[in-house]
Amino acid sequence: MEIDWVTITKMLAAALVMVPTAGAALGIGLMGYAAVQGISRNPDSSGEVQTTLILAVAFTEAIAIYSLVVALLILFVA
Repeated sequence: MEIDWVTITKMLAAALVMVPTAGAALGIGLMGYAAVQGISRNPDSSGEVQTTLILAVAFTEAIAIYSLVVALLILFVA
C-alpha cells in the first residue's frame, strides 16, 4: 500500500489553517455575551451596542472566512 504524502500534507495543512476559526467563534460568543450584559444594564444604549456588535462580529467572522479560503486553496489548488 502506497502512502500519498502530498495528500496527507495537504489535509494536515488545511486542518491547521482552520484553527483560527475556533478563536473567531470564541470571540463572537464573548462579544454576544458582553453585548447582552451591556444592554441589560443600560437598555437605552441598545442601538449603539447593537451597531458596534454587528460591526465587530463582521470583522471577526472575516478571519474565519479567510481561513476557510486559504484551506480550500491548499486543498484544491496547491
